[in-house]
This record gives sequence, structure tokens and C-alpha cells, in this order.
Amino acid sequence: MKKPTKISKVKMHKGQQFPLTIKRMGIDGEGVGFYKRNVVFVPGAIPGEVIVCEVTKVHEKFATGKIVKVRTPSPDRVEAPCPVYYECGGCQLQHMSYEAQLREKKDVVSQAFERYTKIDLDKVSFKDTIGMDEPWRYRNKSQMQVGERDGKVIAGLYSANSHKLIDVPGCIVQHPKTDEVTQVVKKLVEDLRIPVYNERNQEGVIRTIVTRIGFETGEFQVVLVTAQESIPKRDLLIERIKEELPGVTSIVQNVNDKKTSLIFGDKTEVLYGKEKIEEKLGDLSFDLSPRAFFQLNPIQTKKLYDAAKEAAELTGKEKVVDAYCGVGTIGLWLSDGAAELRGMDVIEDSIKDAKKNAKNHGYDDAVYVTGKAETWLPKWEKVGWKPDVVVVDPPRTGLDRSLIETLLRTKPKRIVYVSCNPSTLAKNVNDLTNGGYKLTSLQPVDMFPQTGQVEVVSQLVRRK
Repeated sequence: MKKPTKISKVKMHKGQQFPLTIKRMGIDGEGVGFYKRNVVFVPGAIPGEVIVCEVTKVHEKFATGKIVKVRTPSPDRVEAPCPVYYECGGCQLQHMSYEAQLREKKDVVSQAFERYTKIDLDKVSFKDTIGMDEPWRYRNKSQMQVGERDGKVIAGLYSANSHKLIDVPGCIVQHPKTDEVTQVVKKLVEDLRIPVYNERNQEGVIRTIVTRIGFETGEFQVVLVTAQESIPKRDLLIERIKEELPGVTSIVQNVNDKKTSLIFGDKTEVLYGKEKIEEKLGDLSFDLSPRAFFQLNPIQTKKLYDAAKEAAELTGKEKVVDAYCGVGTIGLWLSDGAAELRGMDVIEDSIKDAKKNAKNHGYDDAVYVTGKAETWLPKWEKVGWKPDVVVVDPPRTGLDRSLIETLLRTKPKRIVYVSCNPSTLAKNVNDLTNGGYKLTSLQPVDMFPQTGQVEVVSQLVRRK
């Protein structure tokens, strides 16, 4: 019997153009299509559209392209309201209706589980994405890079996949106060002729203007990230900021003297006011230092944490571990249903804040330690303490292999996994289900409308 002929991919080249039907949305918000068995990612394309695509780059396993023409537009296509949307790399989905964004983000989660697991999602409680009533002006923190163009100081974000800095005079996903602060500080730096940092020759002083505001408290903080410790005309700059931004809670300097894409350096000094600002979530209040992790969308954070609380199924008898605890937000949100609460984080300042936040809310018995969960869980197990529920909220890279192995050995009854990356979530869930757990629920939450990102709260239950 003659074997069937294997159909090979047709090799593509940069500049090649062809019609392309967009099938799905990719994890970064791009449209995904298939041209003669080649996967093609096209930013700005929407599922269901037929476009003329031009190849911009050919990779080993896929290609990227750009839209030359939209032949058949999707009914979900809308006019992006931001004037610099197509230049700035901050948002990816302003051209898509919000209803479609929520639908496609759920599908992104489906794709990840289809690719990395054999789990039948029809047998899992897989809910629709929780969205916002008003999906704009939700970010409580901005980090605007500073540069110079034509003798003027600019502040904004880098264009996607480039080092071209786009001046952003106003960002419609940021809280209005963060916009105001950035523009005021930018103008003062220009007026006082304080040198801005040039990453090419590594000269200059002001690198980044960071602003954080408490949605509920109204407190706001200005962080000047500098390339050196000394700031020319520092005292005058502080006084001018206080004059132009009355009510400023805190002015802080962070020194980052390294050639790096990271925003913050290791040294932080308070120049005026308090070191920390206060924010509230429901009945809880939190003190936030400049580098402490706190969710960027406080409106959706309540919904995210409520989903985590539902997944934890606490009865008041459980010992709970909040891994990657930050300033203690998730654990404290769940604490009224826990018998005992412990948490850990690798950032010492976060643990200091977590301890203070717990104490301020009367949870004197909560234990917070600096370090990794995979280090502390075995230590506690040796002295007879084992958690019933472990909540994990890792960075985009997901769980360390050592933590997965620790969880499989410690065997908590339930794992609540809060993820900001569906791909690493699916990979980690695959390992956990192979090790004795069952995935019972998935709840996508739209923490960042207008972007390709989606958070997911998942529940894993240990098989008996």
C-alpha cells in the first residue's frame, strides 16, 4: 500500500503578500492565521477577518506579518480612541469591541490548555471572562520613560519591539492623576534643565517618572528613577513639585545606575513626605512602598480576589499559605475564612509591608517570611505544619519546578492558582494533574482591558 504523500510547508519570505483568514487571537493580542501550513501572527487583525498580509519576519516555526488591507472586516472592529494607539506599545486591542475582547481572552485560555494539556475543558467549570463596566482609566500606576526630542523633554512608552520612545501626553487606561503628575514633572525637568538619561551614551540623570495613586484614598506618590545619586537642582525640583502638585503624599528617588531594561535599582530614598502611600480594597487597607507589588487595577482586583476566595472554599478550619504574597493582599482577603495564614515573598520590603498590613487588620498570628515557598514549606513540614490550601500568584514565568515538586510532596487539599500567563498556567497545571491533582475550575478575569493580557483563577483539588 502506497504511503500518503506528506504535505510540507511552503517557505515564506519577508515582503511576501497573500490573503489570510484570521482564525483566533494570540496570547499577545495578535490575529492568528494559517498560510499553507505556516502559522502567521498579525498585530491588529481580528478573528473572522480576511486580510491581505505582508510578511515582516520569518521565524523557524512561524511568521509575523502586517495588515496591508482588510478585505472583510470583523463586526467587532472599532475605531481606536487613543491618538497614539498604533505607535505606542502599551495597548493591543483598542481596535476591538470590549465584548469581543472578553470572548477572545477566554479563547486564549482554551488555546493554552489545548496546546499544553490533554484536559477536556468541557468537564471543567470554565466560566466567561469577568469584565469591567467601564474599561478605561483603571491603572493606578504609571511608569513613563523619559527622553529628549528636538530639545524638548518627552515621557512615554516604547513602540512595540523597538527602542523608539513615543511621547504620551495622556493615556486613557491610566488614572487621570498619573497623567497629570507625569506631565507636570516632565515640564519641570525641562524648565530646570535637568539632564535626562540617554541610553545610547549612558549619560544624563532622569530615567523614568513613576506615579502610583490610591484609588480609594487619593494619596499619590512620585518616584524619580535616576541614573546617579545626585540630582541637579534637587531641592528646587522638590519644591516646584510640591507647588505644582499640592497634596502630593510622597516624593521618592530610586537610583538605577545599571545598563538594564529594568525600571528600578536597589537604592531608594524618600525626598519628601511618607515612604508609603495607603490604598484600600474593600474593608482592607494596605501600605505600599515604591517597589512593592500591588495589582494595577484595583476595581478588578476585588473581582479577582473574590474568584480566588470562591476557589479556596474555606470553612474557617483550613491552614492557608499565600505564596508570592507581595504585601499580603490575597491572603488577607481570604483570612476571614482561614484558621491560620502564612505567606512568603522573595522581596524583603514586601514582607515588611505584609507584616504591617496584617497587624493593622488584627491578624497578629499571621506569619510572613522572606524567601521562596519551596524553601519554607519543607521547613514547616519538618516541624509538623502542613497547609490545607496553597494560593499561588507567580510572575509570567509561572511556578518554579522545585515549587511544583514541593506541592506534590506536601499535598495540600486545594491549590488556587492565580495566573497572568495562560501558557505557563497550562504547563504547570499539566504537571500538577499528572502528579495527583484534578483541575476543577477556570475563571478568566480581565485585569487589563484594551491589552492582550488575561488573568485566570484556577482551582486544583487533590485526588483521594
